[in-house]
Amino acid sequence: MIRVQADDFDIGAEIRALTAANTGVGGVASFVGLVRDMAGGAGESAMTLEHYPGMTERMLAEIDEEAHRRWPLEASLIVHRHGRLEPGERIVLVVTASAHRRAALESCAFLIDWLKTRAPFWKLEETPEGARWVEARASDDAAASKWRREDATG
Repeated sequence: MIRVQADDFDIGAEIRALTAANTGVGGVASFVGLVRDMAGGAGESAMTLEHYPGMTERMLAEIDEEAHRRWPLEASLIVHRHGRLEPGERIVLVVTASAHRRAALESCAFLIDWLKTRAPFWKLEETPEGARWVEARASDDAAASKWRREDATG
């Protein structure tokens, strides 16, 4: 399941809904991304996430489908927020559920790494020096590169 929304989410409720009545689930892995108050050494007062509706959901669905091709998942969830967010607020929730913990853990890590490099979101940080767009980081590309394979998307 994929959702792109401005509203916050309840982590526990999302996981309960994803796994409800599915007795095939033996392991659940999750990741929650938060807005930090420090960005590149400067204090950050807020971050605005922009995206292209429709295109963003399609790309997230492709990434999610790839995870389902690679691992035996019972269920998965990506909730990504957009709009202006302040330090401490939740940005993203990734949850994967499988019969086995390794599949849940690996697929969750895969989705997190690929979201950082493939999801079409643009981040504008507000700092004391003014607003600035967040550039892609080589470390994020390096993390995602370990998941590349010839039959993978992208």
